[in-house]
Amino acid sequence: MVVKSVNITRVTNLLIVISAILAILMEFLGNRTVYMVLKPLTTILVTTLLFFQTNKNSKFKRLMIAALLFCLLGDILLLFPAYFVFGLAAFLVAHILFTIGFINLKGFHPHWISFLILYAIGTSLFLWLKPGLGDFMNPIGGYVVVICFMAWQGIGLFLKEKRQEFAWIAIAVLLFMFSDTMIAMSKFKTDFDYSSIVILSTYWLSIGLIANAARRIILKQNG
Repeated sequence: MVVKSVNITRVTNLLIVISAILAILMEFLGNRTVYMVLKPLTTILVTTLLFFQTNKNSKFKRLMIAALLFCLLGDILLLFPAYFVFGLAAFLVAHILFTIGFINLKGFHPHWISFLILYAIGTSLFLWLKPGLGDFMNPIGGYVVVICFMAWQGIGLFLKEKRQEFAWIAIAVLLFMFSDTMIAMSKFKTDFDYSSIVILSTYWLSIGLIANAARRIILKQNG
């Protein structure tokens, strides 16, 4: 049974990689129609890593799935520029759910050095972007506060208990911050060559690491 589960996970991860590469390629080549199918499909595949796991009573599992589903909603909304603020709101909810999941798993971890570093980075980026934010100043400001808090607690898991799955989560939250920074830079500051490749690859690597880490954690909860 365990061997079968491992094989399914490997196949699913392979499908995620293939779907992500094809989505990035289609976006880069300007094939918008295929890209609009592959982008949400990739996130759906990431979510399935957890969806079919046992342990229905795991609150952590439910929170991670809910967070990934809001990521999926954000992915779909961001396909349409007019819905950018709604996509931002969907990812904001996802970050809140990730944060609750991290705290629910091992408790609140007040590591103040990482707090100061993360919020110094977040504040600096916000001030740098501020001249071009316009009406998005308050939404982006709120988003920065939330994602920095999510990253803080994600890193806190690893600082509290240095296990491989927590290391994956720590890397993932930093990648999420980086990906979102690249989105903000390309939208509000200046677009750059191959921005979509950088944004999408770091985003899917981030949620892929979170999903695989969560899967391991859930398996250990099952005993």
